[in-house]
Amino acid sequence: MPDRYRSAASVLVLRRTTGGSGFQFLLLHKPRRSDAWQLPQGGVEGDETIEAAALRELMEEAGIGNCMVLGKSDRVYKYDFPPSFRRFRPDNVCGQTIAFVFALVDPATVVKVDGKEIDAHVWVTLPQIFTYVRRKAYADLVAALYDEALKLAEHHSA
Repeated sequence: MPDRYRSAASVLVLRRTTGGSGFQFLLLHKPRRSDAWQLPQGGVEGDETIEAAALRELMEEAGIGNCMVLGKSDRVYKYDFPPSFRRFRPDNVCGQTIAFVFALVDPATVVKVDGKEIDAHVWVTLPQIFTYVRRKAYADLVAALYDEALKLAEHHSA
């Protein structure tokens, strides 16, 4: 059976900063050594749309169910799983392709992580991205996604 990429969905969630002059976005922390901070994300199940999968993952990973979807990006992030991870997979999935959705939440939205799959969260501004995200390609992608989301959020609130 040939190798294949798992279809995944992710959501960049924005909230207005205190005072309403800018936006922060949500990063979640997975309890692992590398690439631990990321946007909420997970696999697309069955015949789910990217939007439905992204919103389901947001609920599962961060406990957020009330948000306004702003749109979807044309960007897709594709990567291969490291050999050490593939050793534990009983299938032919060699990596993921992640599509992205943008959402806006109320600044008072409470994030609830399960403490197991996700053990922490943080709301960050764009200049803080490299404090949390070490993989440059992913940090650059998140920065580009943030710019896209910001235009949609500003247009929405105009």
